[in-house]
Amino acid sequence: MRITTSSARRRRAGYVAAAALLGLLAAAGTPAYAATDGSVARTPDVPPSGHSAPAGTAGMAQGAAQSTAHGAQGAAQSTAHGAAQGASGVPLGISRLAQGAGRQVAITIDDGPDPRWTPQVLETLRKNHVKATFCMIGTKAQKYPELVRAVAADGHQLCDHSVDHDVTMDHKPVAYQRQQILDGKAMIEKAVPGVPVTYYRAPGGAFTPDSRAIAAASGMRPLGWSVDPQDWSRPGLKAILSTVEGKLPQQPTVLFHDGGGDRSETVAALKEYLPWLAKQGYGFSFPARTAP
Repeated sequence: MRITTSSARRRRAGYVAAAALLGLLAAAGTPAYAATDGSVARTPDVPPSGHSAPAGTAGMAQGAAQSTAHGAQGAAQSTAHGAAQGASGVPLGISRLAQGAGRQVAITIDDGPDPRWTPQVLETLRKNHVKATFCMIGTKAQKYPELVRAVAADGHQLCDHSVDHDVTMDHKPVAYQRQQILDGKAMIEKAVPGVPVTYYRAPGGAFTPDSRAIAAASGMRPLGWSVDPQDWSRPGLKAILSTVEGKLPQQPTVLFHDGGGDRSETVAALKEYLPWLAKQGYGFSFPARTAP
């Protein structure tokens, strides 16, 4: 009878240990991507404060279960951290800084190409020896391929700005976001075969974790900005210059437009702003692509 009781106790202790193991392993899942810049939500690899494993056989089993669960969680976190770099090694985080150290500025031009304004922007950039990043709408690139080629021929970088600039993309299904991003990229690439499209800028900045992952997996760094003069709204030359010549953040990415309407104020602003930056000792580069 004593042997039977002892065996039953051992079985019960084993059940407790097994239950503890299953519970801990279920809790140790792959962390989810946060909604900002590809950061990862992490769970500390320690028990909650004031909680300790029970003594005895069941306690030792639970301790082993915790060790196994933490090992699985650490592996999952390592996998998620790798994924945060994108399948192609491009970070998922939104780039807002110019490449290089010190006084560097990245000029970005959105919503073209446009047959009236893009040539004027190109001429202004050329006269000031500035290379910029052009964020192009796919349907416009398809309609004006010669302008895409002119931008690339001048040594500027190309950026996918989606198929048709749907600013509500972040509220649409992932399949729709993928179509807008990848088809937009393909439309630009068709105009200039062999020239890489190195960035993706969401219309209106409406990024989602999925859209950033889709862009990075196809080799495009998600691209934001740090200075926005809202030139698209035609606030007047003085207002545009006041914004862009104000206190600039470190290594700023400045947003301008060559499409979407009358861009005469943008052209006038660039003609004054680019020489002003040079006189202040700024250099020009492209947005950061691989780090941070």
